[in-house]
Amino acid sequence: MKFTTPMFITFVIVVMSSFFPTRETEVDCIAECFPLDLIPCFPSMAFGGTPCKECCDKLTEQKSCLCSYIQDPMLSTFASSPNAGKILVACKVPVPSCS
Repeated sequence: MKFTTPMFITFVIVVMSSFFPTRETEVDCIAECFPLDLIPCFPSMAFGGTPCKECCDKLTEQKSCLCSYIQDPMLSTFASSPNAGKILVACKVPVPSCS
């Protein structure tokens, strides 16, 4: 069976959703780390190109979470890819220096 782009995207979303919690409540003034909120960034992450406004907004909201995403073995491939850096630059989100 040959994977097509829509099948691949669906597969990635299903796999990611099985590993990460969904947002159940909003907590004011505290940045919540929900990787699935970054799904609007997936097209730019996978195929390059300019990220959409929603992607940039979500990255800005979750900039304090980026180091944990980079250090997470499940997410590190996505978070440290060449396109990830391009998205951060395009969205004017500082590239984190994680130790």
